[in-house]
Amino acid sequence: MANILVVDDEMGIRELLSEILGDEGHAVQLAENAQQARQARQQGAPDLVLLDIWMPDTDGVTLLKEWQRDGLLTMPVIMMSGHATIDTAVEATRIGALNFLEKPIALQKLLKAVQQGLARGQEAARAPALAPRPQVAAAVPAAPEPSVQAQPMYAPQQGGAMGGALGGGAIGIGRPSNGEAHAHGYTLSFDLPLREARDAFERMYFEHHLGREGGSMTRVAEKTGLERTHLYRKLKQLGVEPGKLGKKNVQ
Repeated sequence: MANILVVDDEMGIRELLSEILGDEGHAVQLAENAQQARQARQQGAPDLVLLDIWMPDTDGVTLLKEWQRDGLLTMPVIMMSGHATIDTAVEATRIGALNFLEKPIALQKLLKAVQQGLARGQEAARAPALAPRPQVAAAVPAAPEPSVQAQPMYAPQQGGAMGGALGGGAIGIGRPSNGEAHAHGYTLSFDLPLREARDAFERMYFEHHLGREGGSMTRVAEKTGLERTHLYRKLKQLGVEPGKLGKKNVQ
């Protein structure tokens, strides 16, 4: 798990990045302007910074210059912008930014850039330890690093434990009757207005897959064929909380 500072004046982008990075297991700190970013940096260097270029008080490139001037640019910084020119991106890289992401940011590009940034930060932290050391008569072999094992997939959820989260009384768990569609133990009334029926079905659909995948947004995105950014927005719109479903599934 890494500590990541997200600096962006748009609340929607801050929340979306926080959800995505949090789901990846990282601790996320948010700042909506350069002043809050300065305060966060004073408390300690994060493992990585995602820094927006265009902000109302001080732009990201100016803040990057400040950190470089004051010797505070000790962590990888990834710049973000939806309006920056190539010259701006080049200047940020020359000052010390590790990467540049253009908005809207594709999910895979975001995750890859974050992974590369954290890896670069770890290399920089280990650099002093790589200096030549005097040889000793008998060297003790270093213990191998523990291998990282993939997390096991949780077993599919059985029964209709998710029914309580659907709410509204429009959907019930039980035997289908005339004028109702049924799937996986749920019943859906055809008497509902189209929009309500569609939203109800989508809640059932996503809760079903979230339950089966233990709340893993990555696997649900693969199963449903949606980009993860789109999936986050859809679940938020429907009022579906992936974290709660994942916890229910493993209890």
